[in-house]
Amino acid sequence: MRWQVLLFLSVFCLSLALGQVSYSIPEEMPKGSIVGNIAHDLGLDLKRLKSGRARVYTGDNVEYIGLNKDRGVLLIQERTDREALCGETTPCALHFQLILENPMELFRVTVEITDINDNSPSFTNPEKRFEISESAVIGSKFVLDKAIDSDIGSNGLQRYSLSPTDNFALKLENDADGTKKVEMVLQKALDREKQAHIPLLLTAIDGGEPQMSGTMQIFVTVLDANDNAPTFVKPQYRAKILENSPKGTSVTTVSASDKDIGSNGEVFYAISTSKRQLSELFKIDRNTGEITLIGELDFEKANNYIMGVEVVDSGGLSDSTKVIVDVIDVNDNKPNINTVSKSESILEDSPPNTVIAMLSVNDPDSDNNGKVECVINDHIPFKIQPALNGFYTLVTEVTLDREIATQYNITVTCSDEGVPSLSSSVTLTLQISDVNDNPPVFERSSYEAYIVENNTPGLSIFTVKATDSDWNQNARVSYILEDSSVNGVPVSSYVSVSADSGVIHAVHSFDYEQIKDFQFRVKAQDGGSPPLSSNVTVKIMIQDQNDNAPQVLYPVQTGGSLVAEMVPRSADVGYLVTKVVAVDVDSGQNAWLSYKLQKATDRALFEVGLQNGEVRTIRQVTDKDAVKQRLTVIVEDNGQPSRSATVIVNVAVADSFPEVLSEFTDFTHDKEYNENLTFYLVLALAVVSFLFITCVVVIISVKIYRWRQSRILYHSNLPVIPYYPPRYSDTLGTGTLPHVYNYEVCRTTDSRKSDCKFGRAGSQNVLIMDPSSTGTMQRIQSEKSILDEPDSPLEPLRVDGLKKFRERQNTLAIGFMFLI
Repeated sequence: MRWQVLLFLSVFCLSLALGQVSYSIPEEMPKGSIVGNIAHDLGLDLKRLKSGRARVYTGDNVEYIGLNKDRGVLLIQERTDREALCGETTPCALHFQLILENPMELFRVTVEITDINDNSPSFTNPEKRFEISESAVIGSKFVLDKAIDSDIGSNGLQRYSLSPTDNFALKLENDADGTKKVEMVLQKALDREKQAHIPLLLTAIDGGEPQMSGTMQIFVTVLDANDNAPTFVKPQYRAKILENSPKGTSVTTVSASDKDIGSNGEVFYAISTSKRQLSELFKIDRNTGEITLIGELDFEKANNYIMGVEVVDSGGLSDSTKVIVDVIDVNDNKPNINTVSKSESILEDSPPNTVIAMLSVNDPDSDNNGKVECVINDHIPFKIQPALNGFYTLVTEVTLDREIATQYNITVTCSDEGVPSLSSSVTLTLQISDVNDNPPVFERSSYEAYIVENNTPGLSIFTVKATDSDWNQNARVSYILEDSSVNGVPVSSYVSVSADSGVIHAVHSFDYEQIKDFQFRVKAQDGGSPPLSSNVTVKIMIQDQNDNAPQVLYPVQTGGSLVAEMVPRSADVGYLVTKVVAVDVDSGQNAWLSYKLQKATDRALFEVGLQNGEVRTIRQVTDKDAVKQRLTVIVEDNGQPSRSATVIVNVAVADSFPEVLSEFTDFTHDKEYNENLTFYLVLALAVVSFLFITCVVVIISVKIYRWRQSRILYHSNLPVIPYYPPRYSDTLGTGTLPHVYNYEVCRTTDSRKSDCKFGRAGSQNVLIMDPSSTGTMQRIQSEKSILDEPDSPLEPLRVDGLKKFRERQNTLAIGFMFLI
């Protein structure tokens, strides 16, 4: 046993090259015995074995060898019986693979199982009987059963011995199957009268240490003379049979002849073999010599069989021949597909050629029947490619996109080249993990929303919506209002955006007359890391409400002065007396104005244009018409509800100023309780003179101040941006002031902050009468305050102070001349 112990302990590495390592171990090693240090032999670190989840892959075979990842060694895991594993096949080896993951690696491992002398030779039959004629000649041969020894090599069957050797001797010849053909040769003539029964002992001895043996009893019965032995027609027979042939199929027929006659010439056939498997597959008709199939053939287990056939005559003489049966392969095996390793999921941004699975494919058939080609289903971004012999890797072909497909069902189909071809398939499911590679996308490239002015603060205006084609946290969208300003005011003072819903709320109430529209940008940001975002422009349009009443620009209404429009008594029908000019700061239909005559001294004399506010005569003026005519005109807008304003138009029907003065003087005296006209005229002249001098001084002072400011500005080297005020007109076409009213701009080189506008009224026949200087002064002061007020509705008609004042002075001077 010492050599077995040494062989058990001496496990050595035969070769290590190109990812393959081989070991040799004796059979029957106890479980837990070390086969070899695989980590050292492959140059692998123990950490790599653990991190790579190293494991042994044997396919469908029993896992005789196991892996200890902590020590990096291979251990005996199951009993290894060489005879059960390989039978007579030499060398006997176990083939398996060592699999590593992350990254995926494959190593082929071969462990050769060497034989130990654990089986003694044995005979199929414990005894054999011969009936030999006494006339048997010297040298007659008698075929003996072969002993069976499952061991191989020196441990296998080595020699035979026969005892006693008085009449017979052993003769050993090499047979075609590599075994020894055992024959008993007659070396001394038999004499039935001396010995009718001869017992012999055949001993089979192996070459193991210690030697083991087996015996068979031979009983020889000596018969009367039969001096001719049967002989086969052919020294060797060869036959072919398909592996899928049914039971009872005739394989071949052997034939032998015997020159004897009678009972001595009758021959009987038998299969003589040392392999039990043959007796389970074939049988021979002892009378005809026909060999038939009684079992199931499998080319993948054995592609040929060699059997010995013996013929014996009635006298016990025999001969033997050899029958070789070749098994023809049939494509009866589908390719076997085994999943060695696979990934359950993969990131969508994984690079091409990323390994997602490793498959082991084999077909036990031969030639073209065993050639296998594997393909996968079409229209998926994967490909299959061969690795080592019988191994395939499934890899990505392009970069994946989870937004196109969240998972793939990959069907691998392997087909052989047999006729007809056989195939098998396996389906792998691969989940695609999300990566934040898509920014949020708004439903529109830009948004426009409308809100009616005078809204309540906090009112929901509009909702922006963005979607993200990613998944889970990467698709969670938040909305952020980007910093910007509107007319110098932060946009956050106007609107706010809900971070979760994208709802835009008004922060305060809007006024259409102050701001008509504004725009800002909203950013949509996802929850990925790093986050991705996109922007969209939102424009808010303020819609007008009818919250402003019309304002009358002309004729100007004052507290005490009288503005009279003169109509000559020769005026024809349709004579343009004056025109009521009004504006409405609202827009749209809220600013559409209509004019109506509410009251009049003589309603049959005048009419007012509904759309243009023109006051015209509707009949011929006569001498009977009163000089003083008072018209009340109401101006209404088109809003819902509508708003209105009234204006009083004084009309003087006369051909000359004295006539008008006399009528209006009486009227004024009645109204002002007949105050002293002379006193007021003198007072008015003094006030006008004082105002004139004051205005001259103010204008000169302003000119000097502006000149000095311009000199400072020019010396400062600052860029000068000229300012050109627009004409007063509604650019949207919704204003109420006709375009025939033109305004001129008068500027100097240092007028950067002011502008001067001159208006040309539609009627020049205006008489301003005020018997009291106090009334005249009040009217001048009122008109000046209206023109100078920055928020006044008359701001578009502002005029230069000096020029306007001079026009007023000239008008007053004319009035005073008439009064005098």
